[in-house]
Formats: sequence, structure tokens, C-alpha cells
Amino acid sequence: MQLHYPDSVDDIDLSNWDFWRKGLEEREGAFALLRKERPVAFFEEGETSVPIQGAGYWVLSRHADVLHASLNAQIFSSAKGITIIDTPPEAREFFGSMIVMDDPRHKRLRSLVSQAFTPRYLRQVENDVQEAARRVINTVIERGECDFVDAIAAPFPIQIICDMLGVPDSQHAFVFEQTNIILGGIDPEYGTEDMVERFTEVLQAGQSLSQLMADMRQQRLQHPTDDLTSALVYAELDGDRLTDQELSSFFVLLVAAGNETTRNAISHGIKLLSDFPDQRALWQSDFDAYAKTAIEKIVRWASPVIYMRRTTTCDTEVGGQPLRQGEKVLLLYASANRDEAIFADPYGFNITRSPNEHLGFGAGAHFCLGVNLARREMAVMFRELFQRLPDLEITGDPERLTHNFIHGIKHLPCRFSPGPII
Repeated sequence: MQLHYPDSVDDIDLSNWDFWRKGLEEREGAFALLRKERPVAFFEEGETSVPIQGAGYWVLSRHADVLHASLNAQIFSSAKGITIIDTPPEAREFFGSMIVMDDPRHKRLRSLVSQAFTPRYLRQVENDVQEAARRVINTVIERGECDFVDAIAAPFPIQIICDMLGVPDSQHAFVFEQTNIILGGIDPEYGTEDMVERFTEVLQAGQSLSQLMADMRQQRLQHPTDDLTSALVYAELDGDRLTDQELSSFFVLLVAAGNETTRNAISHGIKLLSDFPDQRALWQSDFDAYAKTAIEKIVRWASPVIYMRRTTTCDTEVGGQPLRQGEKVLLLYASANRDEAIFADPYGFNITRSPNEHLGFGAGAHFCLGVNLARREMAVMFRELFQRLPDLEITGDPERLTHNFIHGIKHLPCRFSPGPII
């Protein structure tokens, strides 16, 4: 990648949506300049935080600083929110569930949810992932071309999550539409560009998903099943169970975050394999030998979540910069995962790289709970692609999501030799 650097670090404005509309080369150039000249940088809030605006935020762009904040949750709190926007506590927890909590509340909820993921259930999920990949490829294999995101990367994880939860087939499209609204940023494809109206749309989408879970919960209380919703409804730890609100919030988190991050990692992954055909050929030569490191490399490069916000609980210091209690701090994963101090050739793609200490799944207390499912989904999908669409090639530039939180690809045209449905 040939980076395009701004003239000065003072020209970088992460609070302006125009920055997030720039090409990847320009954004990466700005991040590289921040790491070099102003690794702990302050930005006033602007367009990105409307309609609720605060005093500003600090941005950590180096790997060491992001890791430090991630491992010190008692100083860098999640409870005030994970995005730049300040919202009421009930709204934060409605959309964020456990990822907007600190211990002991975070530990309690995470432990309760973990009770539902029994070894027997996880074995069934592995079978469901394989079946979902087969079905998704079947929908396009006879056509010889498709939009990779719309036809493969997007429906695959949402199908798995809906199947896990026992969401009726008739509601899969509805769930997908609502999650697109919640995580669509200001992208006009997913709603209005007016920030106040978009905020309202997001609240309505969250409420619609919450109502769906409330209905499913009532059904499981009367007629238990063997799906994840029933497991969550009846999950118990020392006599404690999830409340109605906790269950609804976790559902919103699972169908949104669990869908979007895997979807974008797979989309970025196929684009990378197209850009680095030697690495694709190497992986295809022995899938199992390279799958583990290839998947981690894709996640590092993709960094599906651009940042997470924390709020300081006391006066502290990062990278020599004093921070006051109550200040917002952004952990810029998209930059930390390119840090030249940690990664040799950070813009290259080498599936054999090890170690690969990326932060694509976060770190510390909030390390991604669904990491094993995400890795499994990626491994199964790329194996299916290599076996059934081995000559798939990207035929146009990716159309990127206009977002400052999600590193997304909306559309990616591809073609391949048609094959049989199995």
C-alpha cells in the first residue's frame, strides 16, 4: 500500500466525517503520522458526535499505549460508553450490554452468558457453521458472479447467529436489516445522513430487535427448546439469572457485533487474498497448515472495529501525556495494528507471520467473548471458498462503509467458474 500523508499532523481531524470518506491510503497515512508525531492526540468533538457533543477526546494510536489502556480497565473504564457519543446509561447498556460495563457487573454478566455455551452446544454450533457455509455458497455457485459482500460475507454470519438463537427463518432478513441500521454510521445506503434522524432510527431498530427477543423469551419459558435463546433464558449462576433487559441487550449485541465484525473480516480477507495471490496460493496448497496464522493475519489487517472508547477514572498518564479524570480516550485499533514498532512490514500480507500480537479482538477484560466462533466461521468459509470457488477473483474496487467505528466493506464484485449445488 502506498500511503498518502497529510501535510501536517494538525491537518488531521478525526471528528470530521470528510476524514472517514477518504480513501484507505489517506486514512492509513494519517494514522501513521499520528503514531510518529503525536501518538496521544487530542481532538475536539464535532460532526462525529452529533447530536450529543462533549468536550473532546484523546486518541491512542500506538500499540503499546492501546494495550496499556486495554489491560488497565480499572483506570480506563468502559461504563461511560464505547463510542465518542455520550448517551444516557440506559441507552448505552441497551446497545452495549456487557461491553459497556466494568467489573463486578461486567464479570457477573459475562459469567452468566458463558453458562449457556456448554461443550455439547459448542459442538452443535460447529456443525451449524459448516452447514451455513454450504447453503450460502449454494445460492451463488451456479451464477458465476456476485457481489461477494451481499451474497456471501453478509448472509453467512447472520444466518449462523439466527440459527444459534432459534430466530425463525421468516425473521432473518428483518434482523439483518435492523443490524445494518444500527451499525450503518452515516452511510446513506443504510438511512438518512441527518445525524439526529439517524440517532432516532438506531433507537427504533434496537427496540425492534429487543421486542423480537422478548417474544422469543416468552415462547421459551412456555416451551423450552435446545437453542441458545433457551440456554440463555435458563442460564443460572449461584441462583442468579439474566433479567429481561439483560437478555434483550445481549441479543442486540450478539446479532449486531457478532454479524458485522465477521462479515467485514471475511470481506477484507478475500480482497487481501486477491491483492496477494502468492499468499492465496500458499494457503490453498495446504489449508490446515496455514489456517490459524492466516486468519489472525486477516483480522489484524482488517481491524473490523476501528476503535473503542474508554473514560479515565482518575488522573493518569499515557505515553508521557497527562490525562485528567473523566476524559474520553479512544483506543485506535486500526492504527495500533499497523504499528511499525510491533509489526514488520505492517501493510504487507504474510499468512505465515508469527507472532502476530494484533488487537483486532481487543485485549484484557473485554477481549472478544465470541473470538472462537469468529475464528471458526472464517476458517469454514475460506475452506468452502477454496474448495468450491477456487478461481474466485475480485473484479472491481471495494465500496467502503462511511463509518468511524466499523471498518466495513459494503460491496465487492467477484466472478468465478460456475459449479454444482450440493
